[in-house]
Amino acid sequence: RLAAAPAQERLNKVISDMRAEIERLRQEHVALRADIRKRYPEYAELIDPKPVGISDVRKALAPGEALVSIYLGESQSYVWTIAAGGKAAFRVVPLKRTEIESDVRELRHAMEFGAGSQAQLQPFDLARAHRLYRAFFEADEALWKDAQVLNVIPHGALGQLPFALLVTAAPAQQPTAGTQAEVPWLIRKVALAQLPSANAFAALRRAPPGKAGREPFIGFGDPLFTAAAAGGTQVRAVRNLAVQKAADTTEERLSALAQGNRPQQPTAAPAMPTLSQAFALLSALPDTAEELRQIAVVLKADQSRDVFLNREATEKNVKQAQLENRRVVAFATHGITAGQLTGLDQPALALSNPALTGDGDNDGFLTMEEVLGLKLDADWVVLSACNTAAEDGRGSEAVSGLGRAFFYAGARSLLVSNWAVETTSARLLTTELFRRQSGNPQITRAEALRQSMLALMERHAVDPATGRPLFSYAHPTFWAPFALVGDGGAR
Repeated sequence: RLAAAPAQERLNKVISDMRAEIERLRQEHVALRADIRKRYPEYAELIDPKPVGISDVRKALAPGEALVSIYLGESQSYVWTIAAGGKAAFRVVPLKRTEIESDVRELRHAMEFGAGSQAQLQPFDLARAHRLYRAFFEADEALWKDAQVLNVIPHGALGQLPFALLVTAAPAQQPTAGTQAEVPWLIRKVALAQLPSANAFAALRRAPPGKAGREPFIGFGDPLFTAAAAGGTQVRAVRNLAVQKAADTTEERLSALAQGNRPQQPTAAPAMPTLSQAFALLSALPDTAEELRQIAVVLKADQSRDVFLNREATEKNVKQAQLENRRVVAFATHGITAGQLTGLDQPALALSNPALTGDGDNDGFLTMEEVLGLKLDADWVVLSACNTAAEDGRGSEAVSGLGRAFFYAGARSLLVSNWAVETTSARLLTTELFRRQSGNPQITRAEALRQSMLALMERHAVDPATGRPLFSYAHPTFWAPFALVGDGGAR
């Protein structure tokens, strides 16, 4: 009958049916979400969090804490500062998002170095670091100056920069390598914790404490990538994958087409390596084995049972381990960003090469999706790898998908790195963190990290042959790469 009807009548019938179907699906969707919220409230909060207000944040703040939330706009930015005592302030900052992105880009550039020697370090722009402090923290310092822990919710590019390296006073002159530890870094004033959102902060404070009787530690590191690496070759001082991501010029070419211009053909980029080829590009990280062993000693863990190194640092062992029964879970390896390898469209941690370990059911890369399937009850997850805190391709995200995945899997706090870390200083910093927290269980996680950073600033790299100092660790590339994400005010 519909086929025999006039065209307009047929069209009206189709439209009417579509509207009815849309309404039916909408009601079904509402009912399903209500059922999920009733039966699985924690999952419902994850996929559809209810916004929290200033009063909720005030209730969540413990004595001795404050919170700063930042939003970067196209033409100006915004800052909310909330003290535990109840006072709050809101300010408009006359800085564009692009200006802040430029500042972050330049400051991060100073963290790049080849093999970790002082000669390859870039000068750090103290004036630029002070400008960001002045824009987002200085005006409301009265609200947080007495806090022991300052919780910060960054936005956009600010999520790529540890706030510890901001400078609280205008520099009189550029410091030398020997005097950088004396710079008035923000970390000297207050311990810092980073959070993905106000919702996450409130949710963490509502979460129950970890179960009593958990084992203290489990760690995976120094994976076996190539047969040659088993003989001690391919060692590199920096934990990163030496693959350059090709520039994405799609938007520029589409814009040119829209304007009637013939877009310039992009230069052919080198083909990205596949997952199996990537292992040949990954350098061995023997110092990470010592890092995990030292953390195990500090936490009084059983090294023979709780530390998985070399051939044992496999994806299979990660998935089969009882991670829900560990207070600290650590990964000391390379971090891979999304799109860095052909076939890897999400961030991942590199584990041992399955071709060498016989782990035929896995590809050797623990991806964000696989992390979401883990079950954790961890006070700490340590990601002592490169770029685990960097943005994952979406400018509005302040913490990478990999870090968030561990957070959602059951971690209360994450220790993540913002750039390719120098392996010796990374080991010194992470082991000192747990040494200080174990030595004084009353200090918060954020304070333990702060003390570890300050201690590393005063240290020097030492020539193993002569015992003589080589260079200072006072440059922020060594002590500032790690950020605490999550509940830094807990112990």
